[in-house]
Amino acid sequence: MGGVGVGVGDGDGAAALVVGAVGAPGVAQPARTAAPRTIAATDSEPAFRRTRGVYAARLNASHRRAVETGGVSDAHGPEAEQAVLRRHAADATLMAGGAAAILLQLADPRVAAGVARHSRFRDRPLDRLVGTHAYLTALVFGDERDIRHVARIVDARHSRVRGDGAHPDGPAYDARDPDAQRWVAATLLAVALDLEERLTGSRLDEATADALVRGYAPIAARLQGGPAGWPGTRAEFEAWWDIRLAGLRVDDDARAVARDLLAGTGLPTALLPLMAPVRLITAALLPPTLRTAYGMRWTPRVQRAANGWLTALAVLRRLVPAGVRAIPTRASLRRLRRRSRYAEGDLRGRG
Repeated sequence: MGGVGVGVGDGDGAAALVVGAVGAPGVAQPARTAAPRTIAATDSEPAFRRTRGVYAARLNASHRRAVETGGVSDAHGPEAEQAVLRRHAADATLMAGGAAAILLQLADPRVAAGVARHSRFRDRPLDRLVGTHAYLTALVFGDERDIRHVARIVDARHSRVRGDGAHPDGPAYDARDPDAQRWVAATLLAVALDLEERLTGSRLDEATADALVRGYAPIAARLQGGPAGWPGTRAEFEAWWDIRLAGLRVDDDARAVARDLLAGTGLPTALLPLMAPVRLITAALLPPTLRTAYGMRWTPRVQRAANGWLTALAVLRRLVPAGVRAIPTRASLRRLRRRSRYAEGDLRGRG
């Protein structure tokens, strides 16, 4: 396999860390670029009927409505939009964009400072991914009790993450700042839209994309972000996103956390081989300006490798039934239900 790496530099022009060497599946000749494959956007109904778990009936009904309508229209209203959101959120392949979303978040110095000084990224690197997934699962598939439970947990953790800017070259930050929370939510949406379209090989239709934009609004709104300031359509979101991208700055805190994240620091040994494709996919999903700011090398060879892994992920998504891809979400919701029921004194949540 060819040695293709994605490095994260210290900001002095030299790559301080080359984090990985891997060849892309299906990229046998350097001169050949793997083209995106167009993949059917829906899975067979029989495969989805095998879905079991706490939210099976709800998810199966959502999937049927989404397949039958082929998207969302004004005639179907909020219920159809929720169906599309659930079908989208249940797919575990979208977790491949988690690291890219984190690096986008860190490009806001307020977020980077809070994570660098209060997070246990080095010791427990999966906590942020697992915690974010649990929160999103509650918002999309949970009931009001589940949502209140996770919102209280997140809010309690955020309450301790604040700084007055006294640290040298460090900004003031507060994890409960509404604007910072909207930025975190926006990174999750932007990466999800980008990855969804890369895996299907085509741009989402306007109604579906608008439904997803509105569906991601509660991520910040259920905390301190509130509903104000969140775009209602993809066009509005992209205009706002372009403005925010222009104001981002990758500082030393962001680069330090990124190095640990992309190197797999603290991960179990068995998971370290997965970091090579994660690094390549992460680099592909970042805007070019941020790849440069993080010190990542992005050559034609690296791009071919990244495209190869994205193509492999797209093929895997087509082959694996939707019910199987939803297993992490089902497991997350079961854990959440047990904990939220216990927290409110209802032991019927067991199971």
